[in-house]
Amino acid sequence: MSEKDQVFKGKIKQTGIFSFKDFYSFTYDWLKDDGYDVAEKAYSETVSGDSKKVEIKWEATREISDYFKFQIKMDWLILGMKTIEVQKENKKIKMETAAVEIKFTAVLIKDYEDRWENHPFWKFMRGIYEKYIIKVRVDDYQIKLLSELEELINQCKAFLAIEAQH
Repeated sequence: MSEKDQVFKGKIKQTGIFSFKDFYSFTYDWLKDDGYDVAEKAYSETVSGDSKKVEIKWEATREISDYFKFQIKMDWLILGMKTIEVQKENKKIKMETAAVEIKFTAVLIKDYEDRWENHPFWKFMRGIYEKYIIKVRVDDYQIKLLSELEELINQCKAFLAIEAQH
């Protein structure tokens, strides 16, 4: 079984006006442009009157080598989403108003192909390999993953804040 080191767990919250479709596409494209494969594990909408609740679960992964893989999980919760019209550059456009919460988890996966798992001796050797031989590389990858996730979070915050200024 591959080893998983949780590097980060946190969330952002924003209430305001934004384009759900544009934000969804922006976030998906950002991950794809950074080399991640994005899998939508769940998507649900619950309508209540004129508003809806949206829940989305994404799992984005990127192979770094034949031993390391980055994983970013995003759990979206959008409450009270309503479509409204806003004036933008002398045009009325449709946008959404809602409370948005996104939980982020970043995980460094080691030996994701389970090459060192088939025999107890190899499993023991993997422990030595990670602790003494590639410890600096593990630390470097954790820092790289954390910086990529921080950039994604900053991009999401900037997008939501910009959209909320209308």
